[in-house]
Amino acid sequence: MLKKFISHTGIIAPLDISNVDTDAIIPKQFLQKIDKTGFAESLFYNWRFGNSQENTLDTNFVLNKPHYFQSSILIARNNFGCGSSREHAVWALLDYGFRVIIAPNFADIFYNNSFNNHLLLITLPECEINDIFNIIYKNPGIQATINLKKNEFIIYDKKYIFTIDDFYRSCLLQGLDNIDLTLKHSDRIIQYEKQIPKFYQLKAIL
Repeated sequence: MLKKFISHTGIIAPLDISNVDTDAIIPKQFLQKIDKTGFAESLFYNWRFGNSQENTLDTNFVLNKPHYFQSSILIARNNFGCGSSREHAVWALLDYGFRVIIAPNFADIFYNNSFNNHLLLITLPECEINDIFNIIYKNPGIQATINLKKNEFIIYDKKYIFTIDDFYRSCLLQGLDNIDLTLKHSDRIIQYEKQIPKFYQLKAIL
C-alpha cells in the first residue's frame, strides 16, 4: 500500500510556461529503464542544462535557482503534460521530489498516469493561477499547503478551493493503487473463479 496523501506543505516553484510536453519533462534518450526510480537527474534535462556539453546547470531555469532547490510543488500554465503518453514523465517528477502539480488544465493521458502513480494534480481557474504566480514572484521560495481532506490550497494569506475526481481523491487519501483496489475484492474474485469450472461444464453439456 502506498503512503496516504492527506496534506502536504512545501516550496512551490513557478514554471511559467504553457504546453509543457512530456519530452520536455523527460527527453526520449532517458527512457531506457522500466523502473520508476532514477529519473530525477533527467527531469527537464534540456532546460536544466541548456546546450551545455559539460552538464553545467543553466542558472536561468527556475529549478536551478537557489530559492527552488527543495521544491515539491510545481505550478505551470495551460496544457501541462501534453505530447506522448510516456509514464516516465510522471516517474521523473515524483523521483525529483514533486508531490503536487498545479495548472489550469492537463493533458488527459498525463492526468490519468499521474493519479495512477499518486502524483496529485490540481486544476484552478487561470485568474487564480495568475494570482498564485504573482504571490510567488513577490515571495520567492514561499511554501504552500495542500489539504486534500478539505480540497484546499493555501499560500500566503489566501485559500483556494479545488475540485478533484472523487475516485482519485479517495485512492490518494487511502493510499490505494490499482492492485490494492483489486485485492479489496479478493473474496468476490475467488468466489467468481470457483464458478468458472461449473460454467464450462454447463456449456459442454449444452
